[in-house]
Amino acid sequence: MATPPHRWWLLIHQIPPKPPYLRTKIAKRLSRLGAVPVKNSVYVLPATEAALEDLEWVRKEVVAGGGEAFVCEARFVHGLSETDTEMLFRSARDADYHALADELRPTLATLKRRKKLDDTTRADVTALLDRARKRFDEITAIDFFSASGREVVAGLLGALAARVKGDRGVASDTLGLADYRQRTWVTRQNIHFDRIACTWLIRRFIDPEARFRFVPGKTYEPRHGELRFDMFDAEFTHEGDRCSFEVLVERFGLRDPGLRAIAEIVHDIDLKDGKFGRPDADGVARVISAIALSAKDDDERVARGATLFEDLHRLYARE
Repeated sequence: MATPPHRWWLLIHQIPPKPPYLRTKIAKRLSRLGAVPVKNSVYVLPATEAALEDLEWVRKEVVAGGGEAFVCEARFVHGLSETDTEMLFRSARDADYHALADELRPTLATLKRRKKLDDTTRADVTALLDRARKRFDEITAIDFFSASGREVVAGLLGALAARVKGDRGVASDTLGLADYRQRTWVTRQNIHFDRIACTWLIRRFIDPEARFRFVPGKTYEPRHGELRFDMFDAEFTHEGDRCSFEVLVERFGLRDPGLRAIAEIVHDIDLKDGKFGRPDADGVARVISAIALSAKDDDERVARGATLFEDLHRLYARE
């Protein structure tokens, strides 16, 4: 049987206690590169030419400081799977995205309470947007596996930009269901909270015969007629402080009993802002995490997620 090609570069280093700043300096440099630790002194990056060059510079810096460092080709066979490794990267970038989102939410909330922006406020928000967009670009540059937090921040940036331009974000007319039947709906692979919920919503209330495709987030070029959801530049994705599930409910004018509670739960899980404070959100999040962990592929996540959300819908509709 052929041996699979390596997918990772590993930097293994040992840094001396002096000079004391060297360890912090190396850690910050690795963080800026998007490397994640798998052990205290072992960092991993996807096996690209650019990443190899970056790690070689770090290795030289460690050696110049009196330490030891090695860069290795690697593939994980036991103990840490390829999927586990990708999740390390997604978790690290999600933490970055959500930290940035937490910086933007108070400003958006303040602007929503104002009918008009004065020149000073507009200038302050513009400066905030410039800084946030720069930080957003820095994070996306090292978001190798399309973490879900990207859509969260993109929605907030779009809402803030609209407020600066004077657009109050008035909702568009309700979309007609007939125009969205028997379509192919596309989203990023490795679906999780919001995207699993959206697949159930689409087939249950919008397009019973919907087909789903799960694609790489960064490299995918949309085909004619496809509908994208919960991904960057999608037709249906985060808008302001609303998750994709909420956007679909609103855009299609869905007023079915039970959907509001589910939308609040998905919001609290996906955006992590505690907006609705749903006590059942943590339990639902753990069930979805268990589904994602045990399902063999995205199609199975869709099927098992549909069962979960159908049961929740019955419960909340009755309440």
